[in-house]
Amino acid sequence: MSLTHLRWGTAELSLALAFDTAGPVRLLAVGEAATLPDPARDPELCVRLARRALPLVEIQTAGGGRLGTSGKRHVDGAASRALRYTGHEEEHEPHPDGDVRNLRVRMIDETTGLRVTAVCTLREGIPVLGTEAYVENAGDRPATLEYVSSFTSSNLARHLGDGERWEDRLSLWLAANPWSGEIRWSKATLAERGLYDVGMVPFGQTGSKNRIAVTSTGSWSSSEHLPMGCLEETRTGRALLWQIEHNGSWHAEVADRFDDVYLSLSGPTDREHQWRRVLAPGESFRTVPASVAVVPSGGFEAALAAMTRHRRATRRPHPDHQGLPVVFNDFMNSLMGEPSTKALLPLVDAAAAAGAEYFCIDAGWYDAEPPGAVGPGGVPGWWDSVGEWTESAPRFPGGLNEVLDHIRDTGMVPGLWLEPEVVGVRSPVASALPDEAFFRRDGVRLVEWGRHQLDLRHPAARAHLDTVVDRLVHDYGVGYLKLDYNIDIGAGTDGPMGTDSPGDGLLGHNRAYLDWLDGVLDRHPALVLESCAAGGSRTDHAVLSRLPIHSVTDQQDFRLLPAIAAAAPTAVTPEQGAIWAYPLPEHSEAELGMVMVSAMLGRIHLSGRPDLLSPEQLAPVRRAVDTYKTYRHLLAGTRPRWPLGLPGWRDGWIALALTTEATGEQGGRTLLALWRREDSPETATVQLPWTADEDRPRMVFGAGPRPTYDWDSRERVLQVTLPAEQSAVLLSFAPDPDAQT
Repeated sequence: MSLTHLRWGTAELSLALAFDTAGPVRLLAVGEAATLPDPARDPELCVRLARRALPLVEIQTAGGGRLGTSGKRHVDGAASRALRYTGHEEEHEPHPDGDVRNLRVRMIDETTGLRVTAVCTLREGIPVLGTEAYVENAGDRPATLEYVSSFTSSNLARHLGDGERWEDRLSLWLAANPWSGEIRWSKATLAERGLYDVGMVPFGQTGSKNRIAVTSTGSWSSSEHLPMGCLEETRTGRALLWQIEHNGSWHAEVADRFDDVYLSLSGPTDREHQWRRVLAPGESFRTVPASVAVVPSGGFEAALAAMTRHRRATRRPHPDHQGLPVVFNDFMNSLMGEPSTKALLPLVDAAAAAGAEYFCIDAGWYDAEPPGAVGPGGVPGWWDSVGEWTESAPRFPGGLNEVLDHIRDTGMVPGLWLEPEVVGVRSPVASALPDEAFFRRDGVRLVEWGRHQLDLRHPAARAHLDTVVDRLVHDYGVGYLKLDYNIDIGAGTDGPMGTDSPGDGLLGHNRAYLDWLDGVLDRHPALVLESCAAGGSRTDHAVLSRLPIHSVTDQQDFRLLPAIAAAAPTAVTPEQGAIWAYPLPEHSEAELGMVMVSAMLGRIHLSGRPDLLSPEQLAPVRRAVDTYKTYRHLLAGTRPRWPLGLPGWRDGWIALALTTEATGEQGGRTLLALWRREDSPETATVQLPWTADEDRPRMVFGAGPRPTYDWDSRERVLQVTLPAEQSAVLLSFAPDPDAQT
């Protein structure tokens, strides 16, 4: 095999590519430059890796299928094997936060005319690779795409030592993401997840024909699993962590091939998502983007630190990232969708007294029926009447502006709840817009839980939403919009908007929604838009790279919330992840401490009933908010750590640390939240190996019986005692124990 090699990358992360005249461009390895195979030093290794390596972009077409494999795996596509290298370009874009480097690798199948361009992106200082691919039909007849990978890499077990079996030495992290129990990470070996070396390669077979597949179908991108995962070597801590940066259907698979392991990531597929794209001559298709973080040691946590930096570097700038205002929302364990002038005015005063800076009126403000009314489907009246977004006269007899003006008079910024993508079946908008503006299948407009789904590719749908948002900003002066999304519309739409399949219709809408968000922020750059979807059912970087704040969960039980709050920084940066803090009159002082600490290492989403609290109960709430305002400016530069491991759902003790890097003469700082839950021992031992010799702990916030702690600065071990169950404490570690946080 006569190979041509291409090495490209940065000091932190590089790629080794190879191709010959009889095969496609293949990705041999991704990692630190020193770890990549070198054809000058070890040509036999490079040949061996090339034989096992998959094409840089995997493609399957109707009429082409796969070669050399079977089962459900999305590799060995005949179309991708037919590609041949035609050239590449390297680009360098100077950037103040780290120069950006792009590699474009061009390939073509001369027989069919399919042209493929793989795009790889790296930022100086961040070991994260961004990838996407473009497929163009330069032939003279249509081509039907059934699968195109965003990222494919094999040879992932090549660093294992002699005698180490990949099935036992490679672990796979995955995150289940159930509603109100979000971000449930688990780690298991490939064997424990059902993938084994079945011993068939010596007999001429590719491998086991099986796979570990994680997929999401529909318009909730994370309703069952986060679009993330991580492969980690047990012995070395080498890790590859990925995220698929898409707000709709996606697919990831890990499997064996020729005594090694591969990973393939994509958006929607034919087999899993009813997606096909017919490319007429001259047409092209772009995959959804994906990113992978690769670190030589430190495992999941080190890879997540790199991905956190990538998320910050690739999101749309917004002043909210620095301001981090405290938002009061009247829904959770509060008015629960039944706002009115009478109910809101005292709540506004109480929210201001608690230190809130924004006040968002949640669902129901538009409902023409009185509070408590139930519609024909047995749901609240505000549920299936959404879509017109005009104020309710019965709920606001003096006009909605009476309440909004009162919010402004207290010094807070007013906000409103919207569910822009849906129109209730009882809304006048349902008949005012054309059928083509909605999701349809087989000519029938879709209905899910009393709502229709708008198709934002249609100009009438987009014009309707633009008019709504501009009216609310101009007529009501709102500075905050909570954008919710409470249905999953399924595989997609086959309506007449240039759609080849339901999955392709959904993909087109997903991209139109992102474009609509960009348009709103272009027109209203200071407007704060909150991402929400039935709690955390749309936790993906496509949305989070645009919207500055994200609602992580709908969990209403403060005792269950710590497990979600502590895991949230794996999926969303701390300065974007909003966690509910809902103080209620029935809470003890220690419980109020737990309620508040759960939100204090992210974005405080204040709710509950502060208007019903006694002065003694309101005091720790206000103290927590005031304390948060003294250090929130640090959050956008912190790295998350889990000194007790990622939290289990029923763990008795949970810990989350956020650390800042040392700068100049100022040392780094650690903020450590600790929660003690029911039926757990009073004392926990926590190791903090990253702290410095001179670091000393101090309590930043706590409520209830005072905690005690003992700090061994030499061993970096903290012993902390929380006398009360269902309590929490926030500590700070810094060189000067008297320093202001």
